[in-house]
Amino acid sequence: MEKESKKKPRILCLHGFRESAKILKKFILRWPESVTGKLDLIFLDAPFPAKGKSRLEGFFDPPYFEWFRFNKDFTEFYNFEECLEYIEDFMSKHGPFDGILGFSMAAILCAAIPSMQREGVALKKVPKIKFVILISGAKFGGPSFGVPKLAVNAFSSPINCPSLHFLGEKDYQKKDGEVLLECFVDSQVIHHPKGHVIPEVAQGKSPLEGFFDPPYFEWFQSNKDFTEFYNFDECLEYIEDFMLKNGPFVGVLGFSQGRQISRKKMVKFF
Repeated sequence: MEKESKKKPRILCLHGFRESAKILKKFILRWPESVTGKLDLIFLDAPFPAKGKSRLEGFFDPPYFEWFRFNKDFTEFYNFEECLEYIEDFMSKHGPFDGILGFSMAAILCAAIPSMQREGVALKKVPKIKFVILISGAKFGGPSFGVPKLAVNAFSSPINCPSLHFLGEKDYQKKDGEVLLECFVDSQVIHHPKGHVIPEVAQGKSPLEGFFDPPYFEWFQSNKDFTEFYNFDECLEYIEDFMLKNGPFVGVLGFSQGRQISRKKMVKFF
């Protein structure tokens, strides 16, 4: 009993649209070790190579993958059954898994899995999922999406599977995520006030591209004339949080854009 009580929850982690397991792992492992250290996280690449350009191209190395495919209107879906069979096969070989975590495209998929398992139309050969973690998720059949045939009844009744939802205030799927949240009976939600629940990479080309490997990051953003600044307060909060957790620090060193922040912070010393 003692050994069983110390067992970490085993979670299958599924990445976003035209991304990869490697990319999601880099982001998730930025969470505090006090969280990730208590979990057994397994990251899986989707079964199909990306058929179009990834939004992360130039920031993270390929290959990129897709879980399933759809038309431009999100009303028709392809390879959905093959995707579920692929996940079931992996879970059979590497499980059992306690829960699943999905980001973006995979969060839409993961949200439907508990009901599809309950109906016996998918993942029939593996134990029922005990919980789901949905990052920037949405529901099939919601304001923006159609429904694959296997998931046609996935949201016809309240879902009793415990769920944790991450919603970013500026995420493009925020409204869809709020609709999804209402579908679960036992749910918790974490609102991310800074905008995006997965940290955004640099919004433009880095001068070091080709010399040093991505990803690249920005402390804050500004307009072309440097007269308006965005996310500056959030940047300072981020730095302060790191200093509180890892300090105390006696000084701050900054280069280029980082120098602007350092100068503001250290002006009282010089």
